Amino acid sequence: MGTQAAELQKVTYLLPAPPNSPAFAPWIIAQHKGYYGEKGLQVNFVAGKGGVDVAKQIGAGNALVGGAIGDTPIVVRANGVPVKAVAVLGAGGVTMVATDADQNIDSLAALKGKTMTVMSYSDTTYYALLASLKKAGLTTNDVNVQAAGPAGVWQLFSAKKAVAMAGVPDWVVNAEEAGMNVSLIPQTEIFESMAQAILASDKAIESQPEVVGGVVQATLRGMRDIMQDPAAAAATFAEAVPSYKGKEASLEKIFNLYREHVYANQATPGYIDPQRLESVRQFYVSEGIVNRETPLDELYTNQFVEAAQVANK
Repeated sequence: MGTQAAELQKVTYLLPAPPNSPAFAPWIIAQHKGYYGEKGLQVNFVAGKGGVDVAKQIGAGNALVGGAIGDTPIVVRANGVPVKAVAVLGAGGVTMVATDADQNIDSLAALKGKTMTVMSYSDTTYYALLASLKKAGLTTNDVNVQAAGPAGVWQLFSAKKAVAMAGVPDWVVNAEEAGMNVSLIPQTEIFESMAQAILASDKAIESQPEVVGGVVQATLRGMRDIMQDPAAAAATFAEAVPSYKGKEASLEKIFNLYREHVYANQATPGYIDPQRLESVRQFYVSEGIVNRETPLDELYTNQFVEAAQVANK
C-alpha cells in the first residue's frame, strides 16, 4: 500500500460548504470506498464559502476542481471566471419548497402574503425560488422571504415562524425530525435550476483531463451507490462521518429524497442537458442576475461524462 499511496496524485477539491454534509454524500462515499484511489487520485476536500467562491478559486488556479450548483458557471463566466461544469449529479434541481402541511398550501401561488425562509439572498437556491415565484405569477413583494442561514432556514420553519422554506433535501428531513408535518410543493412548479455539479477550470480540462475525468468517474460511482441502495449508502456515510453514527435512518430518508427528486431521470449519469442550461441562462440574463450572455459551449462540457459511461460499461 505504501508504494501505491506514494504514486497517488494529490488533488484539492473545493466544496461550497463543510464536507460532512449529507448533500456531499456522493463525494464522501467515493472517497471512503477508495474510488478516487482506483483512479490514481488522493482527493483532499476543502470547504469554500459557497459555490460562487468555489468557482472563483478554481478560476484563479487555487484548485483544479470543485463543487457548486450547475447554474454557477452562468453567474461567474459572465465576470470572466474561466470555469465549466463537467458533470451534474442528477436531472432534478436541488431546490425544494417545503410547506407546513397543516396550512394546506398546495401551490406556490398560495404563498401570497405568507412568510417563508431561505438560507441567504445570494445562494443559488434563492435564485431558484425567485424564478419559481415568477413562474407562479408572484414577486418577492408578494411573499415575505427571510434569509435565516443554513440552520435557521429549517429551524424557523419547524418552529412555525414561517409557513414554508426553500432549501435542500437535508433541511426537509431536519424539519420533519423536529416534529414538523411537511408537505412538498410539486417539483413541476419549481424552476428548473440544476443539481450539484463538478466544476473545473478551462486550464485543468485542457492540461489535466485524466485528473478531471478520474474525479468525474469516481464521484458518479458514489452517486450510483446511493441510488442503488440508500440504506447501505447511509451506513457507509456514517462510517466515513462518525458524527452520523446512529443517525442512519435519517440519512436514508435524506438519500431517498435525493434519489427521487434530484439524482433521478438522467439517461446518462452526470449528463449536462444543454437545453436545461439554456433556459436557466435565459432567466439569469432576463432578471439581470448576470449582465451578459455567455456562449453556451463555454459553460459546460460532457466529454468526461461520455468517457465515464464507456468506462463503466
